[in-house]
Amino acid sequence: MSAQPFDVILFDLGGVLIELTGVPRMIAWTRGRFTEEQLWDRWLSSPAVRKFERGRSTPEQFGGAMVAEFGLAVSIETFLDEFLYWPSRTYPGTQALLRKLANTHTLASLSNISEMHWKRICNEMDLAPYFSSNFPSFKTGYVKPDRDAFINALDALECRPERAMFMDDNAANVETARTLGMTAFTVAGLTGVEAVLKRARLL
Repeated sequence: MSAQPFDVILFDLGGVLIELTGVPRMIAWTRGRFTEEQLWDRWLSSPAVRKFERGRSTPEQFGGAMVAEFGLAVSIETFLDEFLYWPSRTYPGTQALLRKLANTHTLASLSNISEMHWKRICNEMDLAPYFSSNFPSFKTGYVKPDRDAFINALDALECRPERAMFMDDNAANVETARTLGMTAFTVAGLTGVEAVLKRARLL
């Protein structure tokens, strides 16, 4: 049996390792009709978002659906131009932390993400190579908080749920992971990640 409590550490990306800037813009474009929590709840359950992040619609189709569904006070073109840069950068220290953890654990990412954002993460942020496996939703066809998104990743990693730690900035995703037997935490940014790892004595 491994001396470590976990074989795999599974990370969400946006809001965990990557800084996101889109929520204030969405709140402004909806003229403040939603709180941040309400906006996230609606985003996660939106048929248009789920379709796009599963790789089943074009950016233009997605942009049109967002403007209509959320009643955004902005054009489709402006929405897409800004949406591309909502994942703004990795939090400072992210790469160094991942390099350190990779010495003792298998690292993987599990993220609801579109192809347009994934290209930036790979080409500009150069984050994907720090993980032994990546499970971006537009490639797998599975989105969180659906159970299948987690089961698909665990099966591919050949990891039992109890041997996996998962971190995400959304409580609904964390709850699904816990129902499967994973040790899961809601975190906000790299400081939240580091706090969890220190409590688990992994740092």
